[in-house]
Amino acid sequence: MSDVIDILNALVLLGNFVLVPGLAYGSQLALGALGVTMIYAVLRFSNFAHGETMSFGAMITILVTWWLQGRGVTFGPLPTALLALPVGIAGTVLMCLLFDRVVYRYYRGEKASPVTYLIVSVGILFVLSGLVRFVIGPQDRVFADGERFIMKARAFKQMTGLDQGLAIKSTQGVTVVTALVIVALIFWFLNRTRTGKSMRAYSDNEDLALLSGINPGKVVAITWVITGALAAVAGTLYGLDKGYKPFTYLGLVLPIFASAIVGGVGNPLGAIAGGFVVAFSELLLTFAYKRVIAYLTPGDWVPEGLIQLLSTDYKLAVSFVILVIVLLVKPTGMFSGKTL
Repeated sequence: MSDVIDILNALVLLGNFVLVPGLAYGSQLALGALGVTMIYAVLRFSNFAHGETMSFGAMITILVTWWLQGRGVTFGPLPTALLALPVGIAGTVLMCLLFDRVVYRYYRGEKASPVTYLIVSVGILFVLSGLVRFVIGPQDRVFADGERFIMKARAFKQMTGLDQGLAIKSTQGVTVVTALVIVALIFWFLNRTRTGKSMRAYSDNEDLALLSGINPGKVVAITWVITGALAAVAGTLYGLDKGYKPFTYLGLVLPIFASAIVGGVGNPLGAIAGGFVVAFSELLLTFAYKRVIAYLTPGDWVPEGLIQLLSTDYKLAVSFVILVIVLLVKPTGMFSGKTL
C-alpha cells in the first residue's frame, strides 16, 4: 500500500510542476505559433515582430484592465482582463492593419523577397518594442485578479490524504479553456466558411486563387485580423499566467518559432502540436527529479543534488536545440507537406 501511495505522490509532483504548467505554457506557445504560421502560410514570410505584437496586445489589455479596476468593475472569480481583452484585440488588429497598409503593402507591390520582409519585420519589432516601453514602462506589471486557484494544494492533500498537493491556478485554467475555444473557432473558420476556404486556396496556389476571382487584399486583411487577435489573446494569457514583463516577450520569439517549425511552418495543426512539444520539453529537461526519485526508490534513500538535466537558466537553450535538431533532421516539421 505504501508503494502505491509513493507512486501517487510522485505522479502528483509531476502533475504539479510539469503537466499543469506544461498545458498552460503549451497553450500560450500554440496560440503564438498559430499566429506566426498564419502569416507564413498566406504572406510567405517569417514575422519576427510577433512577440512584440503579443506584448502590444497585452499592454492594451492591461491599460483597460486598470481602468476597469479603478472603477470597481470586476468579472467575479475570473480575471477582469477577460473583460478588457476585446479592446486589446481590437487595438492589436488595428495596429497590424496599419503596419500592413503603411509598410508591408509597399513591399508586396515591389514583389520583395522573403528576406526583405523578414528584415522589415525586425524593424517593426524594434518600433513596437520602443512604443510598449514608452507607454507602459519596462517594469514588471501585475494585473491579475479574481480567484487565484481552482485547486489549492492544501485542499488536495486533505481530499486525497497524500503528502504532495496539486495546485491549479485560475489563470492556468482560463488559458487552457480559452486556447481550446480559440483553436476550435480558427479551424471552423478555415474549413467551414467561404472566406476561410479562400484563404486556404490563396495559401496553396496564389496564381490559381487570383484566376478564380479571390480578392488578395481581402485575404491579406483577414490574415492580419486573425494574427492580431491571436497575438493579443496569447500575450494576455501569458501575462496573466506568468506576470507581464515587457522584455520577456522578445525572448518568446524563439520558442514560438521553434513551435511553428517543429510542427511544420504553414500548418496550423503543426503549430499547436509544436507548442506543446516545446513547452513540455523545456519543463521535463529543467525539472528537478530529486523528490520524484526519492518516492520511487525503496527505503529512505534520497539522491544527492537536484537530479536536474538542465538548469532552469537554460530553458531558452532547449528551444534553440529543438529548433536546430528539427532543421537538421526534418526541416519540413512533423506535418510536412500540409498548409492551411
